[in-house]
Amino acid sequence: MIEAALSRSVARWYPGATGVTGAAKLSGGASQETWRFDIVHPDGVIGAILRRSPKGYGAAPTRAAGLGAEAQLMQLAFEAGVPSPRVMHVLTAEDELGTGFIMQRVEGETIARKILRDKEYAAARPLLARQIGGILAGLHRLPLDRLPELRSRGATQEISEFERDYRSLNWPKPVFELALRWLRDHDPGPSVETTLVHGDFRNGNLIIGPDGVRAVLDWELAHLGDPMEDLGWVCVNSWRFGEIDKPVGGFGSREELFAGYEAAGRKVDAARVKFWEVMGTLRWGIMCGGMMQRFREGPDHSMERAMIGRRASETEIDLLRLLAPRGS
Repeated sequence: MIEAALSRSVARWYPGATGVTGAAKLSGGASQETWRFDIVHPDGVIGAILRRSPKGYGAAPTRAAGLGAEAQLMQLAFEAGVPSPRVMHVLTAEDELGTGFIMQRVEGETIARKILRDKEYAAARPLLARQIGGILAGLHRLPLDRLPELRSRGATQEISEFERDYRSLNWPKPVFELALRWLRDHDPGPSVETTLVHGDFRNGNLIIGPDGVRAVLDWELAHLGDPMEDLGWVCVNSWRFGEIDKPVGGFGSREELFAGYEAAGRKVDAARVKFWEVMGTLRWGIMCGGMMQRFREGPDHSMERAMIGRRASETEIDLLRLLAPRGS
């Protein structure tokens, strides 16, 4: 059914296309789906990806930018030379596919454990932390006057929102209380500079090949804020997948990340990065707690929810490591 709708859509906006083949669903959440398919064309097959909210589904969650904004951000990044898939088409009512967009498929790997362990990526791994720094610098340089309308978030507001989310779980955790107190005590206040913040820039949301990073994915949490937030989030221990001595996604050091960022012409504030790494670790812990709450109380008692929920305890250990006095 979706393959027929895609064929009709593609024939309208891609000159010479005769249809699509191989449509396969890659993921599907409560309101969004991702599909892989190939565009059939006399000059050869073109790999594509559909990101959509099917017709009849509600608005995106309050923290999400929305699929229209995602498409605009990805195309802006692509045009600026930031590794990002090229947006080929933004869906209209005529497509009868819901809301969303179609982008050109970028081949590569997103599964972190394969990237961190397989021989195919051995040459790329030592280069990734510095390369990621350069990519983030480029992303943070995107002109504000060309961005879609995005929410704005600062450190003080985020502390309040995450404390509210944590209290709503009714699942007391002394380490989370300690982290909240530390964040309030070390709140750096408004950033001197406001930029685009990707919001979920991490291992798992990057397409990587033997040559390095090929594309940045999942722009749905993009917002305006402190650029150091992205540098802190990519260092959260949960994205290292066991390579805990390599803070940047299990690839390399903070120093390599910072060097790549500054070589691209931007400045790092290490204290603010540390604040956002603590914030990010707590954020993930609270998100895990939310998964456990939905597993316990909701109709979906899936094993996946329970497994993610139990990871809240891992973030407690990570927070204690981050907050321990130096030398202890």
